[in-house]
Amino acid sequence: MPTEADAGGARKSSIWQAFSQPVAWTMCLLGFSSGLPFLLVSYTLSFWLKQNGIVLKDITMIASAGMTYALKFVWAPLLDHWRLPLLARLGQRRGWLLLAQLGVIVGLLLMATLTPHQLPMFVAVTLLVAFMGATQDIAIDAYRIEIAPPSAQGALVATYSLGYRLGLLVSGALALILADHIRWAEIYVLMAVTMVIPVLTTLKMHEPEVLRLSPSSWREAMRESVIDPFADFFRRYGWAIALLTLLFILIFKIPEQAIIGGIMGPFYRDMGFSNTEIGAVTKIYGIWIGIAGAFAGGAAVARWGAWRSLGGCIVLGAISNLLYLLLVAHPGHLAMLTLAISGQNFFEGMLGPPTVAFLSLLVNRQHTATQYALLSSLVNVSGKVLGIFAGAIVTVLGYSGYFIITVFSVLPAMLLFACLWRRFSKEEQSLPD
Repeated sequence: MPTEADAGGARKSSIWQAFSQPVAWTMCLLGFSSGLPFLLVSYTLSFWLKQNGIVLKDITMIASAGMTYALKFVWAPLLDHWRLPLLARLGQRRGWLLLAQLGVIVGLLLMATLTPHQLPMFVAVTLLVAFMGATQDIAIDAYRIEIAPPSAQGALVATYSLGYRLGLLVSGALALILADHIRWAEIYVLMAVTMVIPVLTTLKMHEPEVLRLSPSSWREAMRESVIDPFADFFRRYGWAIALLTLLFILIFKIPEQAIIGGIMGPFYRDMGFSNTEIGAVTKIYGIWIGIAGAFAGGAAVARWGAWRSLGGCIVLGAISNLLYLLLVAHPGHLAMLTLAISGQNFFEGMLGPPTVAFLSLLVNRQHTATQYALLSSLVNVSGKVLGIFAGAIVTVLGYSGYFIITVFSVLPAMLLFACLWRRFSKEEQSLPD
């Protein structure tokens, strides 16, 4: 019988092999591709809109185009069961991924051409970029799960997260710093050019070797691609646990999601900070603090498991929103901005690994892409909805009231966490190493 030490040694060996395989660094470049457009249709976009005189209420509405990411489960079955005719020779995953990346490039170039001065068309193109970015995320998640065994997924998630945060660094910090020197339209053209690197990665990487059976009829295709993935979740957990779990997933990230949308850009500006200060502290410095938090979150999962770590990180992440009250009390104070970003980004990054590990625990590998898209979409919905009305809430309650609301919004999630504790702590303990 192997000893606990032997088992630990085996795990360490497999982790080293997972990190050293080329696909791990392919995931880093795909992570960059995924992270780049996200801020360009939300946080970074809000600065461009504010500079063009768009009122705060409209800014938070337009910059909530990121809500598209929360709805990606709607078209996720297409990526599982429909091969694109013109890109068929690239394979199921690479074909969809290339289409999405090219769509992001075209959309960013159109945003640069139209600018907010042609607002209706500009909003429509912003939605196109968000849709293509969300489609790209679906394809990348499916590729990650299919390209490597479960034992290597931790390394793939880690390198993907590194690339994702580098994408946020470019589309957040770099874009804001450049905005003090060149026009926003030129910045969006540069962002489109950087997407060429992920496109080349997609063309060079290998398609996963997965046998896909063609359904015999349209009815069977609809059942396998749309009905079964959702019905399977309820069959495995039962209606009561499944509904409580979905409700928990829907609300536990409200505190985080509510402060990464269109409200934060105007908040920083109203607090008296320049674009360069905001970019340097919140994105350049903040990104690396977030990476440190992600490593801490990964260590927590390794030590205490996904479910227990998730509960602790949810509470810490919510409480960290109170740090923004320091900025309200000390507007324009760079040290207070640094302190707030340090705490909030660290605990936001720390929440990432337990979240991915928990959602992966829930997924049936027969329906991986569709189920993961559904669950990861639900994680973002409530916070995105709150973000849509953030401008109106701030108008009534002020910034302090808004941040306090985001903290107290965690209480229902923790009540559900306590209700589900026995079910998921027992399931996680029963999993093989």
